[in-house]
Amino acid sequence: MSRARRVNCIIPPHLLDKLLENDDTEVRKAALDTLLTTTRLRGERSVRASFTGAAAPGNGRRTVFDCRQGRFLPFAVLARTEEGPEASDKSVNRAFDGLGTTRDFYQKVFQRNSLDGMGMRLDGYVHFDSNYNNAFWDGRQMVFGDGDGRMFTDFTGSLDVIGHELTHGVTEFTAGLAYHHQAGALNESISDVFGSLVKQWSLNQSAETADWLLGAEVFTPGIDADALRSLKAPGQAYDNAMFGKDPQPDHMSKFVNLPNTERGDYGGVHINSGIPNKAFYLTAVRIGGFAWEAPGLIWYESLKASSAETKFQDFADTTYQKAEELYGTDSAQQLAVLAAWQDVGIQISGVPSGLARARSLAAGRSGGAGRDDGLAALSQQVGALASQVKELAQDVTALKAPR
Repeated sequence: MSRARRVNCIIPPHLLDKLLENDDTEVRKAALDTLLTTTRLRGERSVRASFTGAAAPGNGRRTVFDCRQGRFLPFAVLARTEEGPEASDKSVNRAFDGLGTTRDFYQKVFQRNSLDGMGMRLDGYVHFDSNYNNAFWDGRQMVFGDGDGRMFTDFTGSLDVIGHELTHGVTEFTAGLAYHHQAGALNESISDVFGSLVKQWSLNQSAETADWLLGAEVFTPGIDADALRSLKAPGQAYDNAMFGKDPQPDHMSKFVNLPNTERGDYGGVHINSGIPNKAFYLTAVRIGGFAWEAPGLIWYESLKASSAETKFQDFADTTYQKAEELYGTDSAQQLAVLAAWQDVGIQISGVPSGLARARSLAAGRSGGAGRDDGLAALSQQVGALASQVKELAQDVTALKAPR
């Protein structure tokens, strides 16, 4: 099946737009060059996509190339292969290791053979352009800028950024989520979620101990910012004069409507992704343990069951159904999913709000140990309904009695 490929960048346009207002000429120039280069790449990619297919199968074989500050990928020189020794260039080695860790994560956790499920090769390009403030997946390869050294640093230094970008490939070969409005925000959220899980898996971190930050390493030490995004606290990843305040919402009541243009971030795909991000975080901490296990499996199976125009409501409903299929009706996992989506303002379809509140009450309080309490609350409601039915039956009998 043919799919249109898009250049998916880790740095959203609203951050680069803020840098265009900077007083420093060099900062403004780096931001403008990055925006212009990315626009050019998107144009080239739309043309190339109609002539090329997926990269040849190779069991996730890694190859890293050095662009040597050039912009034309075919001119890049071979820097490291699976058979070759470790390179002297740290960026090459970080890219090589990040590609491998992400590949191994999908293989060992979800039994997925590379991004396409069929052993797609993993090609990485480092030292792309000069002062390029971004990293991207273009449908065939992963490309890393070095940053300008003032605002952003070498993008190979962030494992969750690598996991994020490669997950765009997984999404492309599964749901194929369109890159605009809610489907696009869900696309970005899926990459944030699994990028974070790659990092947590590599560090053996539990949901409770993980920082849930994405791209904490991409800012230079002189920038007062925690990360690009926070799944735990959307809207609180940064707040400074340089970049302004993190615009991500954490609830549907704060959903941001933007135009479906490149400068409008295609309807705010990097912004509104905060809502499903928060839902995943809440699900993971309520279930407890390792987030790549039950929560990750629920999200992964839901991704595979989604389609190009899947919206937040659709995806929420699918995660609820998949939690039931995988772990049972009213399981702790399903209750955690239900409570999480409610907390971000999305009510699961077909679950009455009163019943949903009763079911999810324990999940919200107990951090994943609320199955028994949730069932008890449900039983109380069923008992109350039974009493009402009994009283109604008595009334009907009384009416039928001979006078």
